[in-house]
Amino acid sequence: MKILYAIQATGNGHLTRAMDIVPALKKYGETDVLLSGIQADLPLPFEVKYRLQGLSFIFGKTGGINVWQTYLRMNSLRLLKEIRSLNVEQYDMVISDFEPVSSWACLMAKRTCIGLSNQIATLHPLAPKPKSNDLLGKMVLDHYAPTTVNYGFHYKRLDKNIFTPVIRKEIREQQVSNEGHFTVYLPSYDDDRISKHLTRFKKCEWQVFSKHCKKKHREKNVRVWPLEHERFVKSLASCEGILCNAGFGTTSEALFLNKKMLVIPMKMQYEQHCNAAMLKSMGVKVIKSLKKKHYEKINDWIDRKSMIEVNYPDHVQEIIATIMENHHTEKAVPYVSRHTEYRLFR
Repeated sequence: MKILYAIQATGNGHLTRAMDIVPALKKYGETDVLLSGIQADLPLPFEVKYRLQGLSFIFGKTGGINVWQTYLRMNSLRLLKEIRSLNVEQYDMVISDFEPVSSWACLMAKRTCIGLSNQIATLHPLAPKPKSNDLLGKMVLDHYAPTTVNYGFHYKRLDKNIFTPVIRKEIREQQVSNEGHFTVYLPSYDDDRISKHLTRFKKCEWQVFSKHCKKKHREKNVRVWPLEHERFVKSLASCEGILCNAGFGTTSEALFLNKKMLVIPMKMQYEQHCNAAMLKSMGVKVIKSLKKKHYEKINDWIDRKSMIEVNYPDHVQEIIATIMENHHTEKAVPYVSRHTEYRLFR
């Protein structure tokens, strides 16, 4: 069997999941990896056959997506060329982790595309949704990477095709401790803005990991490092709590490590607001932004013990085995929307 596994590289959550999924796929056949996007930072332990520009969202510095930079880097002709040049017909199975080039190439070729992502799960009827009705955000989420069959990841098992998070081996093997510091990962905020607010909380040591800085520095009780993977993992495993956006990868790993969290969903990222809605329903503290008006809530979070018990078994082999059993003979099927698929599942 020849398999294409396509990963979207806006953020690192898709890549951390791939570290376990790719080896599992290789047990079933020759597996090529496609990576599109320009915002990921992690080194990968496997070969990437296709490195494409795809359709990336660019992180800003004030809490959300930089719409202008995203627009400037968006090249519709290049994206269309990438879609048309990707020969999905050579593969027996295409799996997309919210990756648009492979998804649209399958749609144009009338080939089955199996969706396997957190974004799919956020649209599930049983998944909590944010109170604000972001119609544009929901539309983008639903059509960014169209798929014919859907499997998802969320913080809870919602039905037979929505699984708990994939926690990579590196995190599972960490020695968990509490050295008293707070880890910070807010890639949509600039370092000065983060330091300006966190220095107000003088009793805390903040360890900030930044996409925007090139050299480590310190301002009072705030230490800032470039996003160094190994250092970040060690900081997370030994922290008292983590302040982060509502990206699925980091929040899932924090829950697994039994760390208390304060979550700020990224502006203009509908799936992060869906993630935050689920986390809030589980007891995680959520605030809208890093601003002075939320200082009281931040102080309350610092002082409280608010860890949440979860059970995230190592089930990658089970997930991949299920997909293989259900779809190894499928190649060409008509496109079905995610919502239709969910009705079929239930």
